[in-house]
Amino acid sequence: MQSIILFVALCEMARPTRFELTTPKIRSRNKRQFLFYINPQPLNADAFEDQMFFLASHGYRVIAHDRRGHGRSSQPWHGNDMDTYADDLAELVQKLDLKDAIHVGHSTGGGEVARYIGRHGTKRVAQAVLIGAVPPLMLKTSANPGGLPIDVFDGIREGVRSDRSQFFKDLTMPFYGYNRPGAKVSEGVRESFWLQGMMAGMPASYFCVKAFSETDQTEDLKRIDKPTLILHGDDDQIVPIGASAILTSKLVKGATLKVYKGAPHGMCTTRKDEVNADLLAFIKG
Repeated sequence: MQSIILFVALCEMARPTRFELTTPKIRSRNKRQFLFYINPQPLNADAFEDQMFFLASHGYRVIAHDRRGHGRSSQPWHGNDMDTYADDLAELVQKLDLKDAIHVGHSTGGGEVARYIGRHGTKRVAQAVLIGAVPPLMLKTSANPGGLPIDVFDGIREGVRSDRSQFFKDLTMPFYGYNRPGAKVSEGVRESFWLQGMMAGMPASYFCVKAFSETDQTEDLKRIDKPTLILHGDDDQIVPIGASAILTSKLVKGATLKVYKGAPHGMCTTRKDEVNADLLAFIKG
């Protein structure tokens, strides 16, 4: 059984929605489905290394990309919004000719999965997985009273603008639940988060806040017509479960919701063994 991990970087060309593909050569007889990972903001494809290694070891072809403005991708001023993210993803899927792909998105990446399906349909999608995902809408509005007030997101923007490096370092504490009593803190994980965050460009770090907080994806979720797994921690301090996964599970027809008791936003790292097992079980059906 041959296992392949394929890392794909988006490189900005003359037009914002164009990119080149940087990939290793692929030689495999493995016909198992592709798993496409979409990372949380401000992280990149490396945030999924635990899941990618695990699933590739079980014979799946795993693909992850760095969202525009993040990681090893270029840092354009324009296009840091959900529509463009989804269109970038659609072009990448088409260029790689992916079919029956399983789209897995965490946090902002979950929003990308939903918007990709909302704009481009499910012709090339076999299943979807939303982990700690931002949909349907993070911002508190009259129609979404359970959301977070705009002051929260203004605070994130100010943190990015005033001292992005320190802000990302401090963000690791609630992100991984390290600020909870008795939490086992990994300084290595914190440093990895900081490094990935600082690899993102300043425009993306700032403008992406609006993308993940103010994009209403209610209609996108209603268009998902493939088997969908929703994983969320009930102690998520970044994307509170009440205004996200609970609502999403009611909007996506036939979706399966699994709540991880006491899990933080960064549960793909802190609870990786459980997440990996649930992903594999879901994929196998």
